[in-house]
Amino acid sequence: MNSLLFSIDNFIYELIQFVDQMTTTEFINYFWAFIFFDLIRYVLTNGLLLFYYIPKKILSSDSRAQARRALYKELPLVSVLVPGKNEGKHIPRLAESLTEQNYSNYELIIVDDGSDDDTEIICRQLEKDKKIAKFIRNDERGGKASAANTALSFSKGKYIVHIDADSHLASDTIETILLAFYTDKNIGAVGGDVRVANIFDSLATRLQAIEYAKSISTGRTISSLLGVLRIISGAHGAFRRDILERLGGWDVGPGLDGDITLKIRKLGYRVVHEPDAICYTNTPVKFSKLARQRFRWDRSMVRFRMRKHLDILLPSKGFNLLNFVAVADNVFFNVVLNFKWWFYIIHIFILSANAVSDILVYIIAINYFFYVMANIIDYITVCLLYGRRLDKSYFILFMYLPLIPFYTGIFLRAVRTYAYLMELIFKVSFNDKWNPWKVSKIAKEEGL
Repeated sequence: MNSLLFSIDNFIYELIQFVDQMTTTEFINYFWAFIFFDLIRYVLTNGLLLFYYIPKKILSSDSRAQARRALYKELPLVSVLVPGKNEGKHIPRLAESLTEQNYSNYELIIVDDGSDDDTEIICRQLEKDKKIAKFIRNDERGGKASAANTALSFSKGKYIVHIDADSHLASDTIETILLAFYTDKNIGAVGGDVRVANIFDSLATRLQAIEYAKSISTGRTISSLLGVLRIISGAHGAFRRDILERLGGWDVGPGLDGDITLKIRKLGYRVVHEPDAICYTNTPVKFSKLARQRFRWDRSMVRFRMRKHLDILLPSKGFNLLNFVAVADNVFFNVVLNFKWWFYIIHIFILSANAVSDILVYIIAINYFFYVMANIIDYITVCLLYGRRLDKSYFILFMYLPLIPFYTGIFLRAVRTYAYLMELIFKVSFNDKWNPWKVSKIAKEEGL
């Protein structure tokens, strides 16, 4: 034990000496990736959000009150669409959360997309108990987009709320997500906040809870404020029915939520994020399943933003600056900078190899410290913004923040890189079993 403590003390001393002797040029050369990208993008931007978002929310209280009065004066029917496969165990909780809503003029339509569990038995009983307005069973699986479009065709609501079958809602969620439509007639879709329901099931779910809080609760709020929100989550989003019908519903493919969002933006409508409209979703418990999920999600970046909607990035008659920024920002920070990291790693190894002493371990240690501190600041921002709407469990998650650099910086980045390369080179999303092969074949032929 004493020898271990001596080794740690000795390392810390040498690390301090390394920092003390470092010139400004060397500091920038060693840590440019963090300084010029992550520090500015995530730490400083989120800090500025506090000074803008909170006063804006306070000042908008009157307009929200007017929107609430307009909503309840009209009392429009809301259709809650839930496509799903083998999610029977989650649907009773979802149905129950809807009965607890303070906005009650809704219909719940569930489409079972070829399940082989007890989904049909469970939903038939819920339909009998009048907790489901309509249950539709597809004996042959058509994919999530097909199931969602089937539900849309049977729905009657003026507004459509799309929810994943393994999710449930906070009691004021439907009312809250609808208010945006009554504050601005040019809003075509509203994204709800998505939080992890099964936080303490495993280490993987704990880390996802932190990730969701940072990337969705804060990240999408920032994007919405800047007018460049590019995705309405498939787990929880609200849409104007007339716009969905004009678009013909959802197109096939992993990433259909980002696809429909860009299509709505291209029609000239605004899309916004509502952090107070809360949905709780169940996330993968094992890292292996999480990797498969993210492999599917990350491929959609290439398939939809860099391929199907490439026209947004090109000068044209219908060019829109905010749409360009939304996609360009997404591609730059998620694709270009993702590969930048591999360049940075090679760069650091070369610097270390040419150095007089072994500096690699010191550079790694300092980078780790920077990213831990950045994550702590980022997470404090989340807690300050949404503290009253966060479960107590989110404050317990502070102890897991030192693991986030490994989770996002190594695990998720490795999955993301592999997904981008496979989609760029082989278009593997069209062979994904997530969609039936016949559906994917047609989608590939039609360029969907």
